[in-house]
Amino acid sequence: MKLTNYSDYALRSLIYLAIKPEPQALANISDIADSYQISKSHLTKIIHQLGQLGYIETIRGKNGGIRLARKPEDINLGILIKQIEPDFALVECFAASVPTLDHVEQQGLPIKLINQTISDSPAKPGCVISPVCRLKGVFFEALTAFVKVLEDYTLADIISNEAELARILS
Repeated sequence: MKLTNYSDYALRSLIYLAIKPEPQALANISDIADSYQISKSHLTKIIHQLGQLGYIETIRGKNGGIRLARKPEDINLGILIKQIEPDFALVECFAASVPTLDHVEQQGLPIKLINQTISDSPAKPGCVISPVCRLKGVFFEALTAFVKVLEDYTLADIISNEAELARILS
């Protein structure tokens, strides 16, 4: 599984905000983008979504900026990734919610297992061995384990080396 740059930048933004010397001090998108040498315009979309999800607080105006809306120990990495990662489909029999397919929600992951074959309907995705394939179960177990490990950690866990991070990002 490879996370998107979107998820990577979201995590980096939260790290940046979490290690600020004064937690209530405001940062701005340019500071974060400059620290990580990433696109400000791409980061703007990410910051907007993190604000909508309640991870950061955005203050508008001349003296505005952004800061964490939650304590680092209250930001679970697995939950965050499940909320912002657009695609958990490791193989074609994992699909995002598609209304025309028979599917079931799988253990809180934003994926569906498709049991249809290509021959069931040429317009719908599927693999000829999907109804009897055991490989998708192995992939699903691996994906579940991946997300479970992330759920075992919070933002506080990954900023325990706060002084080193601050030195690099300043």
